Amino acid sequence: MAGRHRKPTETGRQVARISAFAAMAAAPLGVAGTASAAESTSSAPSASSVERSATWEKLAHCESTGNWDADTGNGFKGGLQFTPSTWKEFGGRQYAPSAEQATKAQQIEIAKKVQDEQGWKAWPACTKKLGWR
Repeated sequence: MAGRHRKPTETGRQVARISAFAAMAAAPLGVAGTASAAESTSSAPSASSVERSATWEKLAHCESTGNWDADTGNGFKGGLQFTPSTWKEFGGRQYAPSAEQATKAQQIEIAKKVQDEQGWKAWPACTKKLGWR
């Protein structure tokens, strides 16, 4: 039967209501104090909310348990787990030789550049876990 859809189950409706509420609750507030429709429909942080430190805090918590000077010996360093080549390529060495030696603000500045060029896939496991991609 072309063009026919199954009637949604109550469970499906409940999930949709919960998802919509969660998106609205997580969306940043607009000028009038309400979340915009565009912001509430996406699970990834919007461009304006990417600037917020809370976004990077969440990512760092997933990547390094929020330890901005992490160096566990696995080749990834800092709170956002940069490789040495990424840190260098995106200008991190203007601040410190390695990410874990830079401040949180400096790491976030470099992360924004990485995110602008590579998107959230630069942190594949955590952004998937956080539902940003």
